[in-house]
Amino acid sequence: MNRNQKLLLIIIGFCMLVVLGVIAFNVFMPKPEIKPDDIEVSQRSVEEEPAEKTEEVKVKEYVNVFFIGKNEHNEEVYKAVKREYNKEVDGSKVRYAVYSLIGGPKQSEKEHGVYTEVPPYSQVINITEKSDKIIVNLNSSFVNGGGADSLYKRLYQLIKTVKQNTSLPVYLYIDGQRADVVGGEGLMITQPLSNSSLEN
Repeated sequence: MNRNQKLLLIIIGFCMLVVLGVIAFNVFMPKPEIKPDDIEVSQRSVEEEPAEKTEEVKVKEYVNVFFIGKNEHNEEVYKAVKREYNKEVDGSKVRYAVYSLIGGPKQSEKEHGVYTEVPPYSQVINITEKSDKIIVNLNSSFVNGGGADSLYKRLYQLIKTVKQNTSLPVYLYIDGQRADVVGGEGLMITQPLSNSSLEN
C-alpha cells in the first residue's frame, strides 16, 4: 500500500467517525418538549379563503318631471324629462320630482327646447307624506302671474308630475291652505289632483 492510499484511508476513516459522532449526538441527546403554542400555523391554512367580493350593481332609478316643449308639428306638448333619483339622498320619488319641477329645467334640457310655465319665484314650502295621501304645499308665486293659459299649463305640469311618481292621492295647498280655487280669475281645482282636476 503506497503513501497516497494510506492517506485516503485515513481521510475516509476520519469522515466516518465524524458522521457516526453526529448520529450518536442526535440519538442520545434529550429533545426539547414541543408545546402546542410553539407551533406556528399559517393562518391561510386554517382559515377559509375570503370569498371574492362581488360588486353590487346599483340599478339607476329615475323620476319623470313634466315640462313643456314642441313636437314635430311645432305644437306645445308636455314633455317628460328623466331625472336620476337616489332614494337615500332624495327621499321619495314624488318629493324629488316636485322639487325638480319647481326648480325648472336644467340648461342641457333647455338646449333641447324644454321650458316651463312655473314662475321663477315659486317655492316648495313643504311636502307632507302620509300613509293615505300627500300634501304639496307651495307658495303663492306658483299661482300668481302669467295669465289663465300659463296657470293651466303649470298646474297640469304639477298634476302630471305627481301622478307619474306616486299612486297616493295628492292635494295641492298654497301658503298652507287647500287650493280649491286659485288665480285672479278664480280657477277651480278638483282635489285630489287628477287629469280631470281642471275640467270645470
